Amino acid sequence: MEYSDIIKFHGHECPGLAFGYRMALAGMEALSSMRSEDEEVVAIVENDACGVDALQCVSGCTFGKGNLIFHDYGKQVYTLYSRSTRKGVRVLFHGNGIPKGLRADRAAFAKWILAAPNDSIVSITHVSIAEPEPARIMKSLPCSVCGEQVMESRVNDINGKPACIPCIIDNAQ
Repeated sequence: MEYSDIIKFHGHECPGLAFGYRMALAGMEALSSMRSEDEEVVAIVENDACGVDALQCVSGCTFGKGNLIFHDYGKQVYTLYSRSTRKGVRVLFHGNGIPKGLRADRAAFAKWILAAPNDSIVSITHVSIAEPEPARIMKSLPCSVCGEQVMESRVNDINGKPACIPCIIDNAQ
């Protein structure tokens, strides 16, 4: 996928998208993996910033397919895991080689990130992780309060009847 396609998907160009793109490319290359059509590759991301959009486009990992896992750690880190080889890599954006003052000019910074040598912006570590479970298809149940369909695994109980999380919260207040 071309970077211009990723900008189109994301909606704008920015340094975060650029380093997410570079991180995803580096990780997929280190795994020797192709874009995931189904769940062949799993990505664990440690932030919910712009770069994750680039990772989705490059890796094919998405929340909808169940092969994108979010850990809210606030780090520019992606762990990519190949189900076929059972190998994983952890990609960290360290940015140690960024010239002083460049961050102030977002367009120039993004352009620099796209052209920088990998070792000046990312580090890749081969890791062993427990294989993430494949996505499970769950049935839906109607919430007894609002009537909306709720994934069975997210249903709670109000007076012996199924209820969604927002209705549980509303009833607790």
